[in-house]
Amino acid sequence: MLRGLLASRSRTVGVLLVVLTAGTGGALLTGVVGAPGVTDVENRFGAVNDSRTVVHTDLHLHNPNPVGVRLGGTTANYTVAMNDVALARGGTSGVALPAGNSTTSLSTTMDNERIPAWWVSHVRADETTTVSVDARARLSSVGRSVSASRERTVETDVIGQFRSTEDRPVRSDSPLAPDPVLVVRETDAAWGEVTAERTPIDTRFVVYNPNSSPYVLTEIGYEMTMNDVEVGSGSTERAHVIEPGAEETVDTTTAIRNDRLDEWWVSHLERNQVTDVRIDFYATAELPSGETVRLPLDALTYTTTVETDVFGTKNATAAGGDGGGTAGEDDGNASTGDDSNDGDVNGTDGDETDVNGTDGSDDDGAERDDGGLLGALARPVGA
Repeated sequence: MLRGLLASRSRTVGVLLVVLTAGTGGALLTGVVGAPGVTDVENRFGAVNDSRTVVHTDLHLHNPNPVGVRLGGTTANYTVAMNDVALARGGTSGVALPAGNSTTSLSTTMDNERIPAWWVSHVRADETTTVSVDARARLSSVGRSVSASRERTVETDVIGQFRSTEDRPVRSDSPLAPDPVLVVRETDAAWGEVTAERTPIDTRFVVYNPNSSPYVLTEIGYEMTMNDVEVGSGSTERAHVIEPGAEETVDTTTAIRNDRLDEWWVSHLERNQVTDVRIDFYATAELPSGETVRLPLDALTYTTTVETDVFGTKNATAAGGDGGGTAGEDDGNASTGDDSNDGDVNGTDGDETDVNGTDGSDDDGAERDDGGLLGALARPVGA
């Protein structure tokens, strides 16, 4: 009799659970219980190698229902873009969501060859980048879309400090050369007409001759590095005659080879989004004696440091290594992981704002994730 009573109670509990689950699903479909939503999206850079960069994403979700649910036909997509240049993109369908708050973590990879295209857009926008992270899910069962997007403005100043009105003497090691040979009284720089292949920097030097004889600058050359990665070098052979006691404006162009920027990008991330920029100049001058000497122009060497925080999570990333995985919250919120892509694998930051309802970019070349940024938006837990 006792066994029969227990069996009867077990059947009763099972029926109640089925009714409860069915009731929750029906309430969700009819809108009696709130639909799940995306509350926030956080990104950070992970490991990087010569060809790819890992992007870690934490998707914060909220399910107001008392039990986890699965909704068939649910689709989701996300895009990470900088100035509308899509760097990483992915999507999924049939997503699961536990009750309450939860965090889904995943890793996707971006192709470093996309960096030159972003750089061109950054320079054309006066060294300004809008970083956008857009996540959108379509719950076809209830005919509703939920989304969360984040925008962040990142600004840099690569050449601004080149502008100077400080007198800088130019000396030579030749015993026949006076000291100084010349004096550079002013320097200035501006971005030229950037193309997909090169980023020109138009430089201007105001040079004064303090001597009693004219000097001829026959060549001005340069080498530019970013974190010791050579990104440009060259020279101009236009001659400039600088008369005694006179000034001459010397214009030249320094160019960055954009195809070198993916290698620079690796160094930028490896140094926690910090870049040391350096431009070394030299000149060849013809002395009144007819001797040609090379002037190292050490006084004109340009250095500056550029630091970025693309996603606004750099400090958290630095404290936690490469940012892989998601730590559970102390309040008991669930956390699930989804590493769906393989891959081994930095100015002043502007304001950060949250916006809703932004569709993902369709730019070609974005790395696609075959698992899912929203891999948790509507399945019963354990289903």
